[in-house]
Amino acid sequence: MGWFGRKKFGTRRGGRNRTRAGAVVSDRDATTADREHLAGFLDGHQGVEGFVEPQTTVSQTTLLLVAKDGEWTRRRVPSARWAHDFTNKLGVPTYDAGVVGYPQRMRDYNHRQAQAAKRQSEA
Repeated sequence: MGWFGRKKFGTRRGGRNRTRAGAVVSDRDATTADREHLAGFLDGHQGVEGFVEPQTTVSQTTLLLVAKDGEWTRRRVPSARWAHDFTNKLGVPTYDAGVVGYPQRMRDYNHRQAQAAKRQSEA
């Protein structure tokens, strides 16, 4: 067998898969724990909106949930369709993050958290 006959596309060392186009994507799929975390976040927060982030060369499709106060969580999901179906069943509005962007309240929350951490480290 020649050199090129041995080359396989598929699982590689380091737990990654290589597609024929050469894009590297993590082989870790959404788990039950990911789904339970998303459902738990929805139960514990008010005014939650979902933002579906498309698959890229370095990450799989993710669902970002942002609460009314700006607190957020992100987890991998099996597909964009699954993310929309999951949130729609629970009455949560969902948007495509690549189209609408991220809400200002999420950036404000991140800023407040960074300021609090800075004050704590200075004390």
